[in-house]
Amino acid sequence: MIYENLREARFLRRPNRFIAHVLLDGEETVCHVKNTGRCRELLIPGVTVYVQQSANPARKTGWDLIAVQKGSRLINMDAAAPNAVFGEWLRAGGLGFVPKEVRPECVHGDSRFDFYFAHDGLQAFAEVKGVTLEENGVVRFPDAPTERGVKHLHGLIRCVQEGFEAWAVFVIQMRGVRHFEPNRDTHPAFAEALREAREAGVHLLALDCEVTPNSLRIADEVPIQL
Repeated sequence: MIYENLREARFLRRPNRFIAHVLLDGEETVCHVKNTGRCRELLIPGVTVYVQQSANPARKTGWDLIAVQKGSRLINMDAAAPNAVFGEWLRAGGLGFVPKEVRPECVHGDSRFDFYFAHDGLQAFAEVKGVTLEENGVVRFPDAPTERGVKHLHGLIRCVQEGFEAWAVFVIQMRGVRHFEPNRDTHPAFAEALREAREAGVHLLALDCEVTPNSLRIADEVPIQL
C-alpha cells in the first residue's frame, strides 16, 4: 500500500489516544493517531514521525500520524494498514494460491472476522492483528489487554470445529525481527487462547513488512514462539 502526501515531523506529546502534537515545518501541529494502542515505547518526545495530510478539508485534524522511527527501525503505526496489506498479499497468492473469493469484514456466529476466503472447496476465515511492540528484536501482541482479541480466537476455534479453515494472522509493521510471541505479561488470557487455538487447528501466521515512510508491503514469515 502507498501513502500520498507524507511529511517528516517531530513528535512532541500525545494528550490522549486519538491525537498527537508534532512539530511540522517549525509549527506545532495536531495530528490524528491512527492507532489507539498505548505505543509508549514508540511515541517518545523528539522522535521522527511521518504524517499524512488528510484529503478531507472538513476534518478537525488535517494530518494523520502514519509511521515512527525507533532507532534504526521504521515502524508503521497505522492500525488500518495490516488488513490492507494482508488483503493485497492474500489476493496475490501469499498462501500459495489465489483465492477465487475474498470477502472482508465477514460475520460468522457471534464474531466479525477480517476476512473470509474460498478456493477449490476450501472455505476459511482469517483474523488479522497489527503488531508494533518490539524489544530486542522480539515482537509481541497485544500491548494492552484485549478481550476482543480473545473472543476472536475462540471464534476461530469454533470455525475449525464447524469444518472451516481458520487463520490468526499477525502483521508485524516493521522489518528485521527475530520472532513473534504473545504478550503473556500484559494479557495471559490472550496467550492461553492463542495456544488453545493452535492446538485446535487454527493456523498461526506472523508476517513482517517492508516499511518506508510512504509504503507498507508484507515481506517474510516470522517464527512464532508460544
